[in-house]
Order: sequence, then C-alpha cells, then structure tokens
Amino acid sequence: MDSIISFISQPWHWAVSGTAIALTMALMIWMGRSFGVSTSFKAICAAAGAGKRIQFFNINVKDEFWRLAFVAGGLVGGFIAGHFLESPEAVDISTSTIEYLSTMGISYPESDALGRGFVPTDLFNFSSLRGVLLALIGGFLVGFGARYGDGCTSGHAITGLSNLQLPSLITVIGFFIGGLLMTHLLFPLLMGL
Repeated sequence: MDSIISFISQPWHWAVSGTAIALTMALMIWMGRSFGVSTSFKAICAAAGAGKRIQFFNINVKDEFWRLAFVAGGLVGGFIAGHFLESPEAVDISTSTIEYLSTMGISYPESDALGRGFVPTDLFNFSSLRGVLLALIGGFLVGFGARYGDGCTSGHAITGLSNLQLPSLITVIGFFIGGLLMTHLLFPLLMGL
C-alpha cells in the first residue's frame, strides 16, 4: 500500500494530464456537453430555488447533476490529496520567478508550519488583514468574472477552444493580457501596501 501511495504522490509527467484532458474533451463533445466548473455555481443556485425569481437560474438541475458530481469529486479529491498525498517539498518554480518574488518581499517556502511547503504562507494566510482582503477581493473578482464572462479560464481555454469558438479565443487572449497586467503592474502595487 505504501508503494502505491508513494507512486501516486510523486509528480507525474505533464502528458498524463494532457491525455486525460483530451480524452475528457472528446467524450464531452461526443455527449454534446460542455465542460466547465463555474457553471456549477449556476446549477447550485438553481437547485436552491433561485430560478423561481431570476430567469438566468431557471435551468433543469437534473441535466446538471453530472457537473455537480464532478465538482464534489474535485473537492473530495483535493481533500485526499491535501491530507494524505502531500509532498513535504515546496512547489518547483523557476529561479527567475523566485528572484522576482523576493524583490517584493515574498520568500520561496522551503516548508510551511505544517511541513507541506506548498505556497508562500507569508502572502497567502488569514493572519493578516492584507491576506484576508486579497482572498476576499480576489475570490469575488474570480467568481464574478467567471459568470460575467460566461465561463472560467478552463471552460474557455479547454472547452471553448477545442470547439473552435471565436468568443473563447477572444476571452483566452483577454486572460493572457489580464495576467500580464496583473503580474507586471497590479501585483507590485498590491505588494507595496
């Protein structure tokens, strides 16, 4: 059993996930469905009764059960990975990124207090007002943006592009532009607070 857990918890080659995504997309296209996680928020609101008051949420929740099951599986899988398959080593990022972050006072974690060594805990934590504000504002912007843009990054970049949808191509280009602006303009300003 230990050898299986050791095998599963090791970093896998990128082609494994790439192949899994390609097979999933082929299956979704064959089934006539679109893949995207942010739509599950719409299904959750519809299941809670929002469709009775707001037309946007008036959907057949039974048709979205598979998506809710997928999201639940992702949450359970994340819990299992985070509690039973964690690596004691920090995420392997490039030296230039480590140097860039250090100019803003963010140290590359060799390990966190729990020995998991995953993210810079001096930035991503709830022990400071800045950490709480970054989480709340960032979470709102991601959630609002995903619904306003009619899909999240994975929905547009994976599903939309594999279906050759022009709106998804335009959206993905916008994601990259937004990412560059955040990295080079907004992030240094936020870290200066």
